Amino acid sequence: MKYLLRIILFIVILLIAGGTIMNFINSGQGEIYIGIGVLIFAFILMPLFIYHRYKGKDLSKYSIDQYFRENKHNNPEK
Repeated sequence: MKYLLRIILFIVILLIAGGTIMNFINSGQGEIYIGIGVLIFAFILMPLFIYHRYKGKDLSKYSIDQYFRENKHNNPEK
């Protein structure tokens, strides 16, 4: 999974850099490559990265609801 993420990141960087260079040369295709790179980043790379980082971890200890239950004595009752 780690290598897949690196490969996709490399592809995204190449697409965005290539699109930027194409825009600099005044070619009309650069914006398409930048857009494809951003879409791959947002809809493929980020979900895979989040899944990879949080796989097998207990996320319930990061809940704000748990924090308020533990510190109930600090909350004044109205």
